Formats: sequence, C-alpha cells, structure tokens
Amino acid sequence: MEVTSPVREVLVTGNKSYHDVSHDICRHVEAKPNPKWMAAMAISLGALFTGGYALAITLWDGIGVWGLNKTVGWAWDITNFVWWVGIGHAGTLISAVLLLFRQKWRTSINRAAEAMTIFAVICALLFPLIHTGRPWLSFYWFVPIPNTWGSLWVNFHSPLLWDFFAISTYFSVSLVFWYIGLIPDFATIRDRAQNKISRAIYGALSFGWDGAAKTWQRYETVSLVLAGLATPLVLSVHTIVSFDFATSVIPGWHTTIFPPYFVAGAIFSGFAMVLTLMLITRKVYKLEDYITINHIELMNIIIMITGSIVGVAYITELFMAWYSGVQYEQYAFLNRATGPYWWAYASMMTCNVISPQLFWFKKIRTSLWATFALSIVVNIGMWFERFVIIVTSLHRDYVPSSWAMFHPTIYDMGIYLFSFGLFFTLFFSFAKFFPVINMAEVKSVLKSSSGEIANKK
Repeated sequence: MEVTSPVREVLVTGNKSYHDVSHDICRHVEAKPNPKWMAAMAISLGALFTGGYALAITLWDGIGVWGLNKTVGWAWDITNFVWWVGIGHAGTLISAVLLLFRQKWRTSINRAAEAMTIFAVICALLFPLIHTGRPWLSFYWFVPIPNTWGSLWVNFHSPLLWDFFAISTYFSVSLVFWYIGLIPDFATIRDRAQNKISRAIYGALSFGWDGAAKTWQRYETVSLVLAGLATPLVLSVHTIVSFDFATSVIPGWHTTIFPPYFVAGAIFSGFAMVLTLMLITRKVYKLEDYITINHIELMNIIIMITGSIVGVAYITELFMAWYSGVQYEQYAFLNRATGPYWWAYASMMTCNVISPQLFWFKKIRTSLWATFALSIVVNIGMWFERFVIIVTSLHRDYVPSSWAMFHPTIYDMGIYLFSFGLFFTLFFSFAKFFPVINMAEVKSVLKSSSGEIANKK
C-alpha cells in the first residue's frame, strides 16, 4: 500500500523571490508614513497625552485619587500590571519555544511578537512604580542595595521582590533576543539606503554586519543560546507573578493551581494580542503573502487549547473550594458568581471559556473578521479574570464589618488609557522604523515553504 504525505500549507504565498521579500518588507521603512499609519499614531498619542494628565495628577496628589480603600488596597493598578505581563508572554513563546521546536511558521510573526513583549513589559512596570507613590525613589525601594536610610533592606521572602527579579530578567533577555534578530535586517536596510543619514543610522544599528558564513554561524548559535535561556522564563515569570496571590492566606488566592493557571492564561492573552496587532499590520502594510491564513489558523488553535486549559482551571477552582469544606473558601467563589461583582465573573467566563470554543469550527478560525473580534474579546475576558481574582477576593474577606466595594475613579481609568497610548505609540513607531517581519528568517524558509515549491510538488 502506498501512502502519500499531504503537502503542508505554504507559509509564503505569491511566488516570492529573495528580492521581493526585501522589497516588500523594507518599503514600509523607506517610504514616507502613509495616512493610515499617521491616523493610528495620532489616536495613540491622543490616548497617551489624555492619560498623561491622569498620571500627572496621581503623581502630584498621590494615589489617594484612585478608588482604593482600606479593604481593597489592590485593584486596577495590579489588575493592569498582571494583564500587561501576561500579554508579553506570547513573544517569548513564539521566539524561543517555537524556535527550539523548529516551527517554521513562526518566522513571519516572531518579530512583532517580540516587540509586543518588550512594550507590554514596559507598560506593566509602570503600575508598580506608580503604586509606590514616589516613583522617583523606587530604585532604592526595589533594588537590594545599601542606601542612605541605614540598614533598610528589601524583604527577600516577599514575592513582590521576586517579581522584580523575574520581570527584569525576562525584559533583559527578551530585549537582547529581539535586537539580535534585527541585526541582519538592519544591514539589509543599510545596504538599500538612499541617503547618508539613513545609511549611518542603520549602519550603526547593524553593528557592522557583513553577512559572512562565520557571522551567520555566530548568529545562529547566539539565537539558540538565548532561546534556551528564554524558554524557562515562559514558565517562571508568570509563575512568580501568581505567587503574589498564592502565598497569601486570603480565600480565593491561597491555592496551588495558580502557577500553571496563570501561565496558560498569559499565553492565551498574549496570542490574542499578537493576532490583534498582526491582523492590523497585515492589512495596513499589505503583507497578506507573509502573514497568511495558515498563520492565523495555527495561532487560533493555540488560543483554543490554552483557553480550554484556562476553562479547566476555573472548574478546578470551583471544585476544590467545594471539596475543601472551608466555608471562607466556598463563600469566596460563591460571592464571585452571585455577589455584587457577578457581572465581572460572567464576563470572564463568557469571554475566556465560551468564545475560544468557536475556533473548533474551521470556518471561524480562518475568518479574519471573526478572529479579530474574538482576539479582542479574549483580552477583555483576561482583564476581567485578573479583576475578579484581585477585587472580589479582597472586598469581602473574613470580617463582614470590613467589607467594602471598589469603584474606579477617572484617574484609575486614565492611567490605564495612558498605558494603552504608550503601548501603541511604541508599537506604531516600531512598525514604521523597524522591519516588522524578520526578513532573514523568512528567506531561510522561502525555498521549502513558498507557493512556487508547493505548486511544483
């Protein structure tokens, strides 16, 4: 019996040559900004400056302008922090883990995903800094160094300090990984530059890349080493973030399921944000031949799987609360579903558990409009997940006389808007001045994954 292996979907369509790849990706860097890019940048700058007013008021008057109270001491700020850190997870997964597994489909999306990781972590770091009340002194409070206040040291037993080490390590490795991948592409833009200023800038950024075989060998070696270093960070960073809650004794937080639950949720939300950004970039920059329906379908499958894992985690939490026989734990989950914040819990379950199951249908997971809508729905749901975990666990604890409600103020919402403005301003700047797709890696898979080769088969 003869069995013929089916031909995989092509990763680059349009029968592209190496020159076509360079031209299609470099032209957005070399050309003047188009009206769509300028409109998007104007909106993001508007959000940045509008939210900047809320940030300025907070720094001037203190965090008392937020909606926090004595019972709910953590709310929107920590919710946003965890949400942004989670979004930053997909970049490392796509760059490092899929590289080690030799998944060729990562080549068209890894560059933007890595940039998204860096910008999301920058946005996440804003919130702990602001929450200190005096961010200009935060360096002394966060970093374990001798200081002018005498023998004042950070608490090494605190998971909040573990956050500092985990996220700073994650940011450093991700930044180096991202920049190393950019060097060959900077050299390509340098060689194509038509004026001295561009040639000088991209020449400096490319670190004298000469394209020699030895240079490529070192590039591949460094990429693999960094991938090996970054892969454990995919698991460790959000695991340590989950320890902020899991190491406490508050009902709803004190649970051992948080580490895998948070990691799956981070990958879930990160891939959703990558899809949101890549679908916009694909349309605005006309990159349909490089970011294909096959790429989108594969990412949707990962969202479907991680969404299912998150759904199982939700059910496990409910079961363990019932099985524990602890009335405080049982009430914490009953309060989430039926208490005054029931609408947040219902939004979380609908967006995170029900909506990803639509991707079981091939017609939906290959539909651009459905994918774009569901990617936004997923990230709305993941924000509500963090809100539910943090606020509903705090606002009604052991002592009924201390129960309180949290209501966000315009300054809470304004700083969240500021983080969005910062994120999209950084991403749109990246998309204009840096190659948004990794040209070198796309060229490396062009012969084995192009439409021309598939047609020959």
